[in-house]
Amino acid sequence: MKKIIFCILLMIVAQVSVAQDWMKMHRTDDNGLDCTIPLKIQQGIQTDMSNMEGLITTDIPKGDGSTFSFPFYLDELDSINIVPSLADSEKGHNKYRPFVMNIFTEDMQYIEDRDVWINCLITIDGKGEYSDFCGTGLIRGRGNSSWDWYDKKPYKFKLDSKSKLLGLDKAKNWNLLANYRDVTDMMNTFAFETARSMGMPFTNHSRYVEVFLNHEYIGLYQLTEKIEIKANRIDMDEETSLLMSFDQDDGPELAPEDGDNFWSQVFKLPMCIKSPEGYTQEQIDSIKAEFAVLEKAIKTRDIAKVGELMDIPSFISLLQIHEFLYNVEIDAPRSIYVHKAKNGKYTFGPVWDWDAGFDFDWSNMTTGHTFFSDYRELIYGTDPVNNTDAAYRINKFWLTLFGNATFVQQYKEAWQRHSTAVVEQNWAETMKYADALKEEGAYDRDIERWPLTEDSWWSTKTFYPATELEKMEQWIKNRKSYLDGVVAGYPDGDDEIVPQDIIVVKTIKKTQNVTFYTGYDQSGAITITQSDITSALGGTPTSLVPLNSNGEEGNNTAAGTYGAWFDKNGDTNSWGSGHVYIESDDLYSWKFGCHPQNCKAGDRHTVTMQYRRGNNAVNVEVTFNVN
Repeated sequence: MKKIIFCILLMIVAQVSVAQDWMKMHRTDDNGLDCTIPLKIQQGIQTDMSNMEGLITTDIPKGDGSTFSFPFYLDELDSINIVPSLADSEKGHNKYRPFVMNIFTEDMQYIEDRDVWINCLITIDGKGEYSDFCGTGLIRGRGNSSWDWYDKKPYKFKLDSKSKLLGLDKAKNWNLLANYRDVTDMMNTFAFETARSMGMPFTNHSRYVEVFLNHEYIGLYQLTEKIEIKANRIDMDEETSLLMSFDQDDGPELAPEDGDNFWSQVFKLPMCIKSPEGYTQEQIDSIKAEFAVLEKAIKTRDIAKVGELMDIPSFISLLQIHEFLYNVEIDAPRSIYVHKAKNGKYTFGPVWDWDAGFDFDWSNMTTGHTFFSDYRELIYGTDPVNNTDAAYRINKFWLTLFGNATFVQQYKEAWQRHSTAVVEQNWAETMKYADALKEEGAYDRDIERWPLTEDSWWSTKTFYPATELEKMEQWIKNRKSYLDGVVAGYPDGDDEIVPQDIIVVKTIKKTQNVTFYTGYDQSGAITITQSDITSALGGTPTSLVPLNSNGEEGNNTAAGTYGAWFDKNGDTNSWGSGHVYIESDDLYSWKFGCHPQNCKAGDRHTVTMQYRRGNNAVNVEVTFNVN
């Protein structure tokens, strides 16, 4: 075999100067997959065959004038041939097929983290459907939980030159999603198809590739665009437009050192500026203040003002797709994007990261693959403005407008327009990808490489794509029918603008002792005299909200209907940053407790809850002495 290949290679070297297009090296994987490595001859490939042990070193010129080398052995190849490029009109353009991608890192390095870029050569066999690709660039790991928890790793790569990959528009930056938690590999694709049918702008596309990393088969991956402000992506002016994400992982609590994030002023949302990069603190403060104008309009339910500042249809689509697919990441929040052209409106999208949806079982979150258990759970509830019957207490930024009649009507009309297509059109389109993966054996090869099981004390459960796809389809159909009734039953709301300026007519002060080491389950309760509140307000309060230390309304981050986790500064914050909490389902009797790790003996915290009725309010200040 070596002698045969050697002779073929001699012929190739002799023909390189001829006007041919591609040298294709073929080898068959153990599972029968034809792993074709296409190398573009016009790039000036130089092949060194001086090593008579059968090692070939191929040099590929990079954009900066340097060369990238990668080795392989003669006995790893079955055949080599030179072929001309097909004209675009001769290609099949079947986007549903699984394609083959080869990644060669410099010196065959492992890709070990998310911070270090490694030189690489990437080739893609277009299988006659699209142009083959061969190009150099950089590659590194990506993701948060998907990188930390799972053996099958996701990646991002940056090409040296903008390139069109498998029919997708030219760009440098691309993502390879591992979809390890998602046995179907279709959750992101279905979400993309749904968002596109809802009219959300700049929605990502899907291509499936079976990937070899330094000759080793590493499984089935989803190739898709990076979310960024660039031509062929979020196509707006790169210098004057803004891309932000609502993201706990990239926000000021978990990534304070990044210097590109902030807490939003009104609803205390974790925000990260994704593009452009390199903002000064003064510019970040300006972005925060501008976003606060939208927040205040939402808080007062001024739908006319909101419509001037925000693209309401994209906001509705975002809310509907999260509820429909039960993506609870909106609770954190994580991976929710909003973009804005200069002097334009805040517009939501593209959508991203859907393997936490579809009723994922979080009890085995680091190893689990169980989805689709219950189609009746709700993120927003049956009365979203009050979060009634909801499984999560999400930030009021997402729910306040459900108190406005015009918004509720628009929401219901949008659901009626889109919900049928979600099942009939989008699922059918998604299954074209799944069927191709089945037919060409990609699912089988991926499962053999990455067997998917869950262990419990009584059994081990094995997961297969075909079975999970059937569950997914049934769950989607049931979910659609169930939500038809839920959305139709949303209360209508009204069109009154909620007064923005609250007049505090009285402050009640309380002092409580907390024993820090008993943690969350404190035995005491704060009792508020009902007559004191109703007398001051002139009637029964209509709401009870937590306040931040600056007097502005905070967020309910605790489990009850009323209350919040408060941090060391007395501001509402997440559990992870919280020191003490108030939580209750009763207006006048509140449970309280403290964080056993964050609190220590001797701490003293003052927090504020506020009763409201109309323009009037009563503050209740509670000072906790931690013993």
